[in-house]
Amino acid sequence: MSTSPRHDDDSAISVPGASASQSSTTQASRARKRSSISPPKSEHSPQLTGWNQLLSANEQAEQNAEGEDAVLQAQNEIDVDSGTDAQSVSDAGYETDSIGTTSTSLASSYRNFAFENGRRYHRFREGAYNFPNDDLEQDREDLKHAMMMHLLHGRYHYAPIGPHPGHVLDIGTGTGIWAIEMGDLYPSAEILGVDLSPIQPEWVPPNVKFMVDDVESPWLKPLNYFDYVHSRHTVMAIRDWPKLMSSVLDHLKPGGWYEMQEIHHIPYCHDGTMPPDHPVSQYWHLITEALAKLNVNFNATLLLEGIMRDSGFVNVHTRIFHVPIGLWPRNKVLKKVGLYWRTVLVDGLEPIALAPLTRGLGWSKEQVEVWLIEVRKAYMDSWVHSHMPLYITCGQKPGPGVHVYRTGEIPPWADVPIVS
Repeated sequence: MSTSPRHDDDSAISVPGASASQSSTTQASRARKRSSISPPKSEHSPQLTGWNQLLSANEQAEQNAEGEDAVLQAQNEIDVDSGTDAQSVSDAGYETDSIGTTSTSLASSYRNFAFENGRRYHRFREGAYNFPNDDLEQDREDLKHAMMMHLLHGRYHYAPIGPHPGHVLDIGTGTGIWAIEMGDLYPSAEILGVDLSPIQPEWVPPNVKFMVDDVESPWLKPLNYFDYVHSRHTVMAIRDWPKLMSSVLDHLKPGGWYEMQEIHHIPYCHDGTMPPDHPVSQYWHLITEALAKLNVNFNATLLLEGIMRDSGFVNVHTRIFHVPIGLWPRNKVLKKVGLYWRTVLVDGLEPIALAPLTRGLGWSKEQVEVWLIEVRKAYMDSWVHSHMPLYITCGQKPGPGVHVYRTGEIPPWADVPIVS
C-alpha cells in the first residue's frame, strides 16, 4: 500500500491499514500479549474471554467477589497483608506475565524516529513528549493497561456513554490497546486513537483507526463531532491543559463526555512506612522538578477537576483509587495490581528519568544510571506500604436536554457526588 512521504509540518498522519501481503506475525504476537495480561471478565468487559473459561461457578463467584472487594478497598483503605511480605510471598501466581518484544509493520516514512541515550523517541513534533516509544516502552504501556483493568475489575470507562457511544476519541492512545478493546466492546462505535508515535498495530477491529497527531495543535475533526473523549496516563505529556480542555469541549457533541484517568506519580503511605528521604520518594520529586524545567506540570493531576469545571464542563465528578506499589495488600487482586504497578515503575526507571534529567537538569547518562541503582533496590523494600492515587474525572458538555446536577448531588449513573 503506497503512502505519501511525511513532512515535518504535517498536522496529522493517518496510520495505514494492513494489506493482505503484510506479515501477520507481529500482529499475532501483540494480540497474544494482550490476551496474556487481560483482566478477569466482568459485566463491563464482555469481550474478554480466556481468563475464566475453565473456572467453576464457585471459582468464578470467588474471583468476582475478590475483584469487587479490590475496587472498594482501592477507593478507601487497602488492608495490609500482615502474614506475608514481598520476600516471603511465593512467586507462584504472582509472576510478571511473559511479554514478547514486537514492533508493528508500518510504512517506512513513519519510522523516522529519533534516538537519544540509546532509546528511541518520536520524530513528529520532536521533543513534545519526553519519554521513549521503543519496544520495551510499548511492553510497559501494555502492562499499565493490564494493571488498570485488574484495579477497575475490567471496567474501561466510568462516563455513562450508553451501549452505542458513536464517535470515540482516545487521546495519547500509545500502543492502541484500550482503543482496540473498546472497538471490540462497542462494535457500533467509531474509535479514533491519536498519538505522536505511529506504534499501533495494523490488524485492528474495522471500527478502530489510528492517527499520528498532536492534540495540542488545531484539531482536524469538525466541531460537535465526538460523543466521548478518553485520555489516560497523559499528564506527563500535556503542557497546556486549559487549551486541551477547550478543544475537547468544542469538539464534543452537546451531552458528550470527557473522561481522564491520571495517576499522581508521587508515592503516599497511609501508615507512614515511607520516610520523606526514601529513594523512591526522592526519585519522583526529582522527576517532577526536571519536567517543570521542560514546561510539564507533573502535579497537574491534582488540578484537572478544577480545570475541567472552569472550562465549561458540567456534572464533573471524580473517583480516586489507590494503586499499591508491591505485594503488601492482603486482597489477591490488589496484590497482583501492586506487582504489575511496581514492575511498570521499576522497568520505567531509566526511560522515565533519562530525558527529563538530561534535558531538564543537565545530568549525564552515566549520572542517571548510577543514581538509579539505589532507587531500583529501594522499590523492593517490603516494609514500605506505598501507593499512588489514580484520579478518574468525568465531565459533560452542556447543551439542550442535558440535566445539570447540583453540587453534592449523586446522579443515578454515578456513585460519587457532583463537584460542579
